Amino acid sequence: MESESTVTDDPSRLELRPAHREVIKQLHAEGTLVMAGPFPDESGALLIFNVSGADELDRILAADPYYSHPAVHIGRRQEWSPIVGSPA
Repeated sequence: MESESTVTDDPSRLELRPAHREVIKQLHAEGTLVMAGPFPDESGALLIFNVSGADELDRILAADPYYSHPAVHIGRRQEWSPIVGSPA
């Protein structure tokens, strides 16, 4: 599944970014997060997860403190079926 987030200009969200990056590093090390990164204009980010479905993604996002900030929004969640490559 992929998750696309959007953010507002509220700078207080940046206080949670270090904790968020630790969470995503751990998820990547576990193989749960395939790849992630911000958009060049800092308007949000794209994260690609290797999860069983929406319920698991919900639990992951709820445990990440960054997504609890009112300036950070999950704009889109989408199942994804890659044709090449695999989230081994």
